Amino acid sequence: MPSSALIASSAAGLRAPAKAAPLSRRASVTAKAPVRPQQRRGDDSASSASRREVCFKGAALTAAAAAAPALTFAVTAPPAAADSLPEETDVKLLCSDACELALLDATLITTASGLQYKDVIVGDGAQPSPGFQVVVDYIAKNEKGLIFDNSLEKGKPNDIRVTGDPTSSLVIAGLDEGILTMKSGGLRRMYIPGELAFPKGLASAPGRPRIAPFSPVVFDVKLIYIPGLE
Repeated sequence: MPSSALIASSAAGLRAPAKAAPLSRRASVTAKAPVRPQQRRGDDSASSASRREVCFKGAALTAAAAAAPALTFAVTAPPAAADSLPEETDVKLLCSDACELALLDATLITTASGLQYKDVIVGDGAQPSPGFQVVVDYIAKNEKGLIFDNSLEKGKPNDIRVTGDPTSSLVIAGLDEGILTMKSGGLRRMYIPGELAFPKGLASAPGRPRIAPFSPVVFDVKLIYIPGLE
């Protein structure tokens, strides 16, 4: 190789590397800009749909939160005041509070059959004989004091034929026996033992408690009058 060529080659190796030619502004921007995915438009649609879904859920939660106080109010609302409820109808009774006080001092009579009674008012009218019909009002209670029959609530007194015979009486034996020793105008409380009450019991009914077989009962009886004698 000619010496001049060697010199030129050596000089070229010692020179600083030539600077790259500057890119134009448009080329620079283009080079630095990130390459966009090919599905950019589809991604924008998915993003918009996602934002709409979030907004919809947010609106639904806001509506639920707004409705929550009303629901809580409905659940925790206090009950209606007592004065806004219909008044309870008083039960009609034969024995008032004064009558109950009088019974505390009344004499308790026990008959041979086991029937017991107390007279609140001793009548001054006629006394029935076996076979006569009598007109009475009565209120019957079980041993717990629950009323299971009340002629006052029925609006008319009962007609009962007394027999004096437990085997043929038309009412329970204890009631038949107790009426036979009363006088018209009298008011009596009878404590009737189970043997003289309902041997088969009474089934429960609307407004009437069940009476178990051979359970004791209590009758308040007012003898109003005796047809044929008065």
